[in-house]
Amino acid sequence: MNKVVVITGTSKGIGKAISLHYLEKGFIVIGCSRTNGTITHTNYRHFSLEITDEEAVVNMIRTIKKEFGKIDILINNAGIASMNHILTTSLNTISKLFNTNFLGTFLFTREVSKVMMKEKNGRIINFTTVAKPLRLEGEAIYASSKAAIETFTQTASKELSPFNITVNAIGPTPLQTDLIKAVPKDKINELLNKQTIKRLATFEDIINVVDFFCDEKSSFITGQIVYLGGVNN
Repeated sequence: MNKVVVITGTSKGIGKAISLHYLEKGFIVIGCSRTNGTITHTNYRHFSLEITDEEAVVNMIRTIKKEFGKIDILINNAGIASMNHILTTSLNTISKLFNTNFLGTFLFTREVSKVMMKEKNGRIINFTTVAKPLRLEGEAIYASSKAAIETFTQTASKELSPFNITVNAIGPTPLQTDLIKAVPKDKINELLNKQTIKRLATFEDIINVVDFFCDEKSSFITGQIVYLGGVNN
C-alpha cells in the first residue's frame, strides 16, 4: 500500500508545497488547515480544523486510521509567526503563538504516534526556525515557542525510539511566503547577513531535508535539528 503522510497547515506555503511533492511521489496525503483545502487530487484528503482543538485532532487521526490502517509520516508544519518587542507583546499574542506552534505539534505527535507504534515504524518531522539560534530581536516569543518544539523533538525521539519512530526537526531560514510579508526588508537582510549562505530559502531546500528525514535509510537518525543556510546553534 502507498505511504500515508499527514501534514498540518497545507492550504498554502511550505505545507502545500510538501503536499504536492508527496502526491507526485504517489503517497496518500492527508492535510489540514483552518480553511478549506486548496489541493485537488485523488490521493489527497483535507480536514478543516484548529490544530489546538484536541477533540478535532483525535477525531481526524481516528478517521485516518479507520480508512488507511496506518500513518507512515507526520509533518508538523503548521505555525504562525509574530514580530514584537517584548515590551509591546500582549498575553493574547503569546497564547496564540504557543498554542498554535507548540500545542498543535504536541497533539498531532501524541495522536499519530499511537497509530505508528502499532506498526512499529514512523517518521515525525517538526518545524523550528533560525530565529532561535540567532537570538533575533523582536522574535523572543516566536523563537521561544520553537525552542519548546526543539526540546520536545529531542525528548520525544527518546520516548518513541523503542517503537522505531524517529523524530527530527528542520529550521528554515525565511522564504518568500505570507509569513514574512509583514517583516520589514531591512530586518530580513539583517537575518540573511548572519547566514553563511546569504539568500532566502526555497521550497526545494526544505523538501530536500524533509525527504532525507523520511527516507527509509534514515532510520538511525533521530533527535536532530537541521538549520538551513549555514546557521549554527
